[in-house]
Amino acid sequence: MTAQAHEILIYEGERTSMAYCPEFPKDHPEICETSDADGGGILQSTACWRGYIGTWEIREDHFFLNSLRGRYKVRAADGIHALWFSGVLRVPRGELLQYVHMGFGSVYESEIHIKIVEGIVVKKREVNNRERDIDLTTLGVENLPGNENQFDGDDDF
Repeated sequence: MTAQAHEILIYEGERTSMAYCPEFPKDHPEICETSDADGGGILQSTACWRGYIGTWEIREDHFFLNSLRGRYKVRAADGIHALWFSGVLRVPRGELLQYVHMGFGSVYESEIHIKIVEGIVVKKREVNNRERDIDLTTLGVENLPGNENQFDGDDDF
């Protein structure tokens, strides 16, 4: 699998990215499939197998899906409170230390893990990757679809 394009995240007023694609209910009344998978470039490449890029936001500790570009779109002007989502978001920070040509496996200087339960932020922690041993095989396996937001230590925080 090719390294995947990140979702966009607005966090603490800053536009950044997430090395993860939170799922959304495709049958939600405020989400519709489009016949326009255009978006060109990245959306039509192997770097975006999902066929869309979402823009998400954390506002006052609530997680929102603001927009989708590509196969789907969000109708709600103010976004949708992502009450369906529980999981850990991974927000890369700093310089790229190791590129991994699979999923979201690339390693940055640090990352913020944000634990969300039913659309509400419950915990955050920062992980320093400069102190971590980087095993490319392990990173590749850990970042296959379905594993990409499972991190050592996140169950405990």
